Amino acid sequence: MDPAILFRIANMIALAGWAALILGVLTGRAWLRVGVAGRAVPIILSVLYTALVAVAWPGAGGGYGTLGAVALLFEDPRMLLAGWAHYLAFDLLVGGSIADEVDRRGLTRWLLLPALPLTFLFGPVGLLVLLAGAALLRPAPRTA
Repeated sequence: MDPAILFRIANMIALAGWAALILGVLTGRAWLRVGVAGRAVPIILSVLYTALVAVAWPGAGGGYGTLGAVALLFEDPRMLLAGWAHYLAFDLLVGGSIADEVDRRGLTRWLLLPALPLTFLFGPVGLLVLLAGAALLRPAPRTA
């Protein structure tokens, strides 16, 4: 299948995962947050990644040893798409982990407002926002 078509499909699947994560957080429905965003979507993206690497890796040039080798590896659109699927899967997992961490630490959910979109767009930046927020903010008071 054309990597450009798979790219669009992977993006739609990832967006559905992020929507499930946000809806799960807002509604308290664990099956959306954990089942869909935390398991099903990352598994689908991981299967895509694995299939792309299995097909493209043997004929691809480059490798992981140098920046030039990585650049050469990603000249193959299938390996580039595999790398993209890797980002999509792991960023969604980190987003779910951030949401879990906010609740586990009793932090205000307002922290999710910048952290989740930044994780969606820039991955590690959202994680840094969570860590900075957790260091600076006190846990939200618990209601009985």
